This record gives sequence, structure tokens and C-alpha cells, in this order.
Amino acid sequence: MIHYALKCGNGHDFDSWFQSAAAFDALAGAGHLSCSVCGSGDVKKAIMAPRVISKSTVKPTQDTPAPVETAPVPVLKTPEGSEGNIENAVAELRKKVEETSDYVGKDFTDQARAMHLGDVPERAIYGEARPDQARSLIEDGVPLLPLPFRPRQKLS
Repeated sequence: MIHYALKCGNGHDFDSWFQSAAAFDALAGAGHLSCSVCGSGDVKKAIMAPRVISKSTVKPTQDTPAPVETAPVPVLKTPEGSEGNIENAVAELRKKVEETSDYVGKDFTDQARAMHLGDVPERAIYGEARPDQARSLIEDGVPLLPLPFRPRQKLS
């Protein structure tokens, strides 16, 4: 996994993790990246300092555990108008998705692929997909975006 600092064309800074540098390039090249603040598709890598880990001056012994590297805590930036509360922003996104999209449940992969191929008319949908199914859709050029919440409703 690789962590990148990103910046959109509107000047918003945010960060994200990617499977590899090549995965970032593939997603960016296919237009599958968007700003987490404003939704702009104009996303580029921002300048960032590399993480350098120095050796501890204390040598570990049987009584002293070796220093453990911890991952940095991600900085969450909230969209304007969300009053500084990420939970409110996610709740607003959920409301908009539920009002403007059709929930297709576990049929998401088939529906998204059929729309991409032109077999069925395009419409806004959301649903569930396993990671391998989502990866397959992305590799086939099907535009999709993971949502930061679980669907409330379930289809039988």
C-alpha cells in the first residue's frame, strides 16, 4: 500500500491510500479519482515529504521491546457547510445517494457492467460488491466509487 497526498484543481488538499503507484496511475488515467471535498475529477499528487524512520539509539534487549512503527492518523477534511463534523457530511451524502439513486443490492456488479456495455439504460445505482468484483469492474473501465457508509436497506 502507498499513501499519497492529493490536491484537486480547486485547491482542496486530501490524502488516500492506493495498492501501488501503478494502481494510482491506472485509476487517474481512467478518470476514477475525485476530490473528497468537492468531487472534482481533476486530481493530482501533491508534494509531500517522505517518511524517514531513524534507528533508535536504544538497542532492544529481551526486556526492552523494539520500537513499533505506527501509521499516521489520516487528516479528515470536511466539505464546506458541514459545520466541521464529518458525520454530518456523511449523513448528507447518504441522504443524497438514497434520494437520487436506486439500491440494487448484490446485483450491483451485473447492473453496472450492463449499463457500461449499453445493454440497459444508464441510471444512478448503488449496491454491494466484493473487492474482487469491484476490482474487475475498474479493470474493465466501469466507473464506480466506494461509499463511506453501508446501505440501510437490503433486498431479498
